Amino acid sequence: MPSFSESADVVICGGAAIGSSVAYHLAADPGFNGKVIVVEKDPTYRYSASALSAASIRQQFSSPVNIRISLHGIAFLRNIGAHLAVEGEVPSIDLHEGGYLYVASGEGASVLAANQKLQQAEGADIALYAAEMLRSKFSWLNVDDLACGTYGVSGEGWFDGWALLQAFRKKARALGVAYRQGEAARYILEGGRVVAVELADGSRIGCGAVVNAAGSHGARLAATAGVAIPVKPRKRYVFTFTCKGEVDNCPLLIDVSGAYCRPEGKRGSDGQMFICGASPSAEVDPDWDETAPDVEDVDWSFFEERVWPALAHRVPAFEAIRPGRAWAGPYDMNLLDGNAILGPAAGLPNLYLANGFSGHGLQQSPAVGRGLAEHILHGRYRTLDLADLGHERIVSGRPLTEANII
Repeated sequence: MPSFSESADVVICGGAAIGSSVAYHLAADPGFNGKVIVVEKDPTYRYSASALSAASIRQQFSSPVNIRISLHGIAFLRNIGAHLAVEGEVPSIDLHEGGYLYVASGEGASVLAANQKLQQAEGADIALYAAEMLRSKFSWLNVDDLACGTYGVSGEGWFDGWALLQAFRKKARALGVAYRQGEAARYILEGGRVVAVELADGSRIGCGAVVNAAGSHGARLAATAGVAIPVKPRKRYVFTFTCKGEVDNCPLLIDVSGAYCRPEGKRGSDGQMFICGASPSAEVDPDWDETAPDVEDVDWSFFEERVWPALAHRVPAFEAIRPGRAWAGPYDMNLLDGNAILGPAAGLPNLYLANGFSGHGLQQSPAVGRGLAEHILHGRYRTLDLADLGHERIVSGRPLTEANII
């Protein structure tokens, strides 16, 4: 390895949930005694998707690899103390297994039923309910135009994403991982490998292997090594509102329109708070401005014209609400197929990609961190094969179809 002012066996570019999970899993591997450096440009994580997302976990995907990733994820979250406790202190991530509820009209019923059959075959606890069963279980739900719904009886819900990020980071540091504040600007190549990461201040960190977990900066960083990934940072809004009407035991509801909502916190004297949002149509999907990020730059017309009407139709109690605060955040969208791009970059075997999670990064961070650590240390995935999400499918233009992108 060439001489640099600092070097490590593994340099991880990006220290949010994905990067810190990789760091933790590397350092926790009993066969690894090397040095890991995580480069993070903003240790406050103010603009990180890990801190700004709706922080949920589900097995209701249509591809086996995504289902398996989230099955590992929920097992990890349930037993977080066994993994991420530091000096006997167990992280509190407020995991609430309230379930996901996908609903479908007649034209979408067959897809939902096929997905549920696959999910059950993979071991996920997902039930398929006809419209009348939905009405019975969720009396507040308008089912007049629905054919069926799928419900996560267990293993799905939401949690404190900020707390999970901090827990990964704290445990990684306790295991000897070093964190450096700085922006990874470009990769230095020599002999068909990445030999160093150059930071924005011009300093260089030598590396044996490097992980690109740079979030909204990931595609531009990969391009400095000649690696093209179809990832664009999009802007997503999260809105809050309070409803006084009775909407008891509400899961994370995914409407046929694509709008979603879930409870947030306990019901108070003013009613129950909810968070909600939706993905805009592709032709009006706004970019996240990485050069001047602004979490307060929210388009309230999107809530008033797209989100609220859809939710009020599905849950009549939502016709009378009090809007609350809202925020914007980045959504690193894989434009090819909406799935993560994981593993060695084609043609650069020591550059590992962890990009384009398309809103699934937090829930996938336990399995992705474990998988990439295994591949870096042992040359292959040993517990869960993530090859279906590899870079080769991007190079060859073979999308991994996933029907359940929110």
